[in-house]
This record gives sequence, structure tokens and C-alpha cells, in this order.
Amino acid sequence: MAFALRSLFLLCGISGLLTGVWSKPTNLVQVQNSCPKGWTRLDCHCYQYQDEGRTFADAESVCNILGGNLVSIHSDLENAFILEIIRQGGNDDEAWIGYHDAVQEDDFLWTDGSDQDYTNFDVSGSEPDGTGDCVHMDESAGLWEDSVCSDEVAYVCIQDVINVKH
Repeated sequence: MAFALRSLFLLCGISGLLTGVWSKPTNLVQVQNSCPKGWTRLDCHCYQYQDEGRTFADAESVCNILGGNLVSIHSDLENAFILEIIRQGGNDDEAWIGYHDAVQEDDFLWTDGSDQDYTNFDVSGSEPDGTGDCVHMDESAGLWEDSVCSDEVAYVCIQDVINVKH
């Protein structure tokens, strides 16, 4: 009797698998964390290189319109990642990042308001040297330099990963 009962459960299980009774429901909405088309993801952020030269303020405005800010950088990994995006993105040798001391000299802030927990200034070149109030990344080594904010330079935007329903 026990053998017949086990055989019946096995037969029902196999039959269910073959007919799809135990298959995953297809009418559920799946949520996927992703970046918009044309953006590149690293961890919880999406990044996009813009090769059209703009002033610092204009670049920040474009990033705002796209749903983000000029990029803020918080680690060596993220700095290397941004450097690679710049190198792959175009012919410019520098790009704005969202770091500036336009409010008060030598008091740097990120345009997105995030913590100031990492810097990569070119200290061999005595950076920041007070040349300007806005910061760009140099494509040759990924080091940061301060520049005049009215210079027209390429730039990198950042935004949080978004939830997309499928």
C-alpha cells in the first residue's frame, strides 16, 4: 500500500511538471533594477559620458534634466570606472565631475550633496591650486584638477539605478 501511494505521488508530480501545473506564474510583475538606455551601471548607480563641451553649471543642468547630477566619486574603483568611461567616450582629455568649491574657497562640495569621503587630486601638480572653483578629471591618469567653471569641457553624469517593471 505504501509503495502504491508513493508511486501515485511520484506519478502526479511528474504529470504536474509536464503539464506546467507547478510552473511559475507568468502574470506577476517582475521588478528589475536597471539603468536607462545609454547609461552604464556600477553597483547602485548609472553613469553616462557626455562629450559635448559645456560649462560646469550647464553640465550640471543637463545632468539634472537627465535625472541625475554631475558624477560624485567615492572610491578608487569608482574613479577608475569613470576614467574608463571618459577614455571610451570620446577624444576629450578631461571631463567635469561634480566637485567644486564655488561657495567657499577650499571647502569642496559634491553637486549631489553626498559625503566628501574620497579625493584624487593631482598632488604632484599641487592640485587644487586655486586656478578655478570647479573640478575635472584628467583622462591621462584619472587625477583631478581645479579649473575655471566657465571652461567648456565634456562631463559625466550619475543617477541612481531605477526600478523598471517588466
